[in-house]
Amino acid sequence: MKILIRFFASMHAVIAMLFICASLMLIIIAARVGWEALTSGLDVRAAQGIIEAIGLMAIAVVALLMAQTIVEEEVIREAQISAPTRVRRYLSRFLVVIVVALAVEGLVATFKALHDDMTHLPYAASLLGAVALLLAGWGAFIWLNRAAEELEPEAMADAKSEDRKLE
Repeated sequence: MKILIRFFASMHAVIAMLFICASLMLIIIAARVGWEALTSGLDVRAAQGIIEAIGLMAIAVVALLMAQTIVEEEVIREAQISAPTRVRRYLSRFLVVIVVALAVEGLVATFKALHDDMTHLPYAASLLGAVALLLAGWGAFIWLNRAAEELEPEAMADAKSEDRKLE
């Protein structure tokens, strides 16, 4: 069984490295887009290029944070997701990243729609509405999960003790 667990940890490490590689590529692309926007002149087109670069960097940050979460939760801690505390913490780490990235993308899409084509504005608004629903659902999950955590205070203590592995 230990071999299987180490195999899964290794696969998680590989996936985390792929997220890191994707993030680095997105950062390079964002820098190139930003540089091209800057050298093309300071006009509305340049602003749209910078906004596009911001969107790419937001996605790069998401990829990096996902890699960090995978490494910390699956490789270093070798976490077994079963207790309500563990599930809440694990999902919260991913949802923070996803909500922030989608909110930034929604703002980028809004700016692009306002400057390029107003017919795309409902799509940007839909994305921001979905982010709001995701955030509300996440809040409800945490609120409802709180009662389960109070029944298992030792699970919270175990989760906090595992945080020391990362220090």
